[in-house]
Amino acid sequence: MNRTEFIIATAIILFVAFSLGWFASWLVNRFTRVTKAEIGELDRMAQALHEAEETRDQAITYLQQREAEITNQLAQTEAELRAAMDGLRDARHEAEELRSYIERKNL
Repeated sequence: MNRTEFIIATAIILFVAFSLGWFASWLVNRFTRVTKAEIGELDRMAQALHEAEETRDQAITYLQQREAEITNQLAQTEAELRAAMDGLRDARHEAEELRSYIERKNL
């Protein structure tokens, strides 16, 4: 095999390798291509995800507001309970003083 035959054989082998690589690339691209229907489905899924995230954010905001309202109501109720208990304690003390005064006057 002389030099010219070697160069021609090498060129043919390289051309065949290039052709096989290009064909394999074309096949892979052909089978993995994303269709317009799939892109449309991805767009719909992205929109649904966006809407779900907005709904979640609104729900979180509502729950935080509701929690703040309930916490405020609880604090007010506890304050009213303390005031009522203080008033009841004062009334009992006053009633006890009146009983002891009446008992002293009756003796």
